[in-house]
Amino acid sequence: MNWKYEIIIYWSNEDSAFVAEIPELPGCMAHGETQSKALKSANEAIQLWLRTAQELGRVVPEPKGRKLLYA
Repeated sequence: MNWKYEIIIYWSNEDSAFVAEIPELPGCMAHGETQSKALKSANEAIQLWLRTAQELGRVVPEPKGRKLLYA
């Protein structure tokens, strides 16, 4: 599966871990001891989120991506 959802990774003092959020998929997030582990977990979470949404017949949002504006 080829998806291009935005993933935001940040350090959480509360969790003592890196947190990876996928804003376009409500409730989809993951964490890891390192940024790379958080990213790997986020990609797994995206796959599970999409599969669950499809199984439940829910709408799967298209990745928005970034639009470049040229002057």
